[in-house]
Amino acid sequence: MKFAILGAGALGTILGAHLVRAGHEVTILARGQRAKVVERDGLVVHGLSELKERCRVVTDPSQLTEVDCFAVGTKAIDTLPSLRPYAHVKVGTAFSMQNGVVKDELLAEVFPSSAVLGAMADFSGELLASGEVLFTRNVGLHLGELSGEMTPRVTELARTIDAAGVRCAAHPDIKTREWSKFVAWAGLLPLAALTRLNTWRYLSDANGAWVAVRLVREVARLADALDIPLMDLSPLPAKLIAESSDDEAIKAVQDIGRRFEATAPDHRMSTLQDIDRGTPLEIDETLGFALRRGRELGLEMPTLELSYRLIKTLG
Repeated sequence: MKFAILGAGALGTILGAHLVRAGHEVTILARGQRAKVVERDGLVVHGLSELKERCRVVTDPSQLTEVDCFAVGTKAIDTLPSLRPYAHVKVGTAFSMQNGVVKDELLAEVFPSSAVLGAMADFSGELLASGEVLFTRNVGLHLGELSGEMTPRVTELARTIDAAGVRCAAHPDIKTREWSKFVAWAGLLPLAALTRLNTWRYLSDANGAWVAVRLVREVARLADALDIPLMDLSPLPAKLIAESSDDEAIKAVQDIGRRFEATAPDHRMSTLQDIDRGTPLEIDETLGFALRRGRELGLEMPTLELSYRLIKTLG
């Protein structure tokens, strides 16, 4: 298959390198110094996989005309300005691995809505200063038709990515999965940004788990107000936290923290990586979105708002 991946950060590099190794044609769409590094060194991955793969790198959008699949691996900041130069590209399918829940709508503003698939990325890594990527988690990439149908194209795409080495599966309930990750992610981002600790440290701590539970519950109320059911997925069980007692929810979060300590002690949220690099955070597109939507619906989110304002204060 012919893939184009917008962004050569951690996720774009991990997905692209595995697809190239599996024999697929991959074009990385990148800019500036990152494009030069990938052109010079290829896609280099360490950790769960050891890969060094070369592929086509495009910096001029006019050089891309048609692909079977267009994947977005950039941060959720300035998504539309990044996508619009590729509006002329004929795509079979398009999906976004970004955080947040507005990404599908943004894709549909640029490409035909019939081409857009829902996606929830639950694999992760860290772009190192060397330009190489540390692959730390490979739980999976969830794909699905936004209509809920299980079509041949989405099942075949999921099989292709899974066979390449990034765990992937197609699901009929992709909106629930996208929102379940977003609700859980909202419980992690503020703790990562404010404590600057590896993931296991703040999740296994009783105080950190207490804060995570309150953040998750506030955003879960937003999902409920929008009639979006939740489910329990990695990294945090959104449904369990929303519906169980305080003690049960805090224990569940702490148990996950201990599993991170045992299986991925070096894991850090991408937000923390951005802070270390001095790059902008995607909090307005994620936490800010939840707060704005919550206000429209008359929902109070005191823990989320306090966290959001503290992160903004820190810059």
